[in-house]
Amino acid sequence: MASIGLCMVRIGLAMLQGARHEHIESLHGAAAELGIAIEIVELRRGDQVDAHLDGLILPGGESTAMRKASEGAALLPALFSWMDSNEHRPVLGTCAGAILLASPGTNRAPFIGASIARNAWGRQRQSFEATIEVHITTPPGDGVGEHRNDADRFNRRPLPVAPNAAALEDEGFPGVFIRAPRFDTESLDCQTIASLGEEAVGVLDGNRMALTFHPELTLDRRFHRWLLTEAERCKGER
Repeated sequence: MASIGLCMVRIGLAMLQGARHEHIESLHGAAAELGIAIEIVELRRGDQVDAHLDGLILPGGESTAMRKASEGAALLPALFSWMDSNEHRPVLGTCAGAILLASPGTNRAPFIGASIARNAWGRQRQSFEATIEVHITTPPGDGVGEHRNDADRFNRRPLPVAPNAAALEDEGFPGVFIRAPRFDTESLDCQTIASLGEEAVGVLDGNRMALTFHPELTLDRRFHRWLLTEAERCKGER
């Protein structure tokens, strides 16, 4: 096995479903903005999840389909075990990933102090975009972290992002909600870090961040910068 670079931050990305390639692009862009060297580990099987991961992304998709897709490769059990063993390392769950953090399954305690309801904004036609207020300080970016991935072996490219999706960070976050879940406000026992009006759409419990929207579909990379900065900090403390 190749040696692991001491300064390289390794981020695991669950390749179950959803905007995986957009997360890859966002991570590369955020790393360029921060000047952090990263390795993205595409996780498709449980045996690929190891102790050398410094952080984890659970992407969006359809949570039931993600659970079924994981069964043959035992990926989700391995990811949950990794989170059990590495509770201080950062995890970012978006949309369906937030559902997995709040409701990991039978005989498993939630990873965040919040209940969540699937598709609670409505069906696909009720998907929408809205400006979100962010209540957490994230590492600043210099705006030069442009990165464009080539097509993968399936000729799949990241979705194009319109230039106006790159909102100025003091003007709110450009939230993209696609068949989005909703947190049960009365159940919240963790920090609200993003809100749409009076409603929490992003929470942080320790180093587990759950967002009901899709930050990877914008050019505003502040949540990916948070993940990389926390991963680098935790790596330095080990």
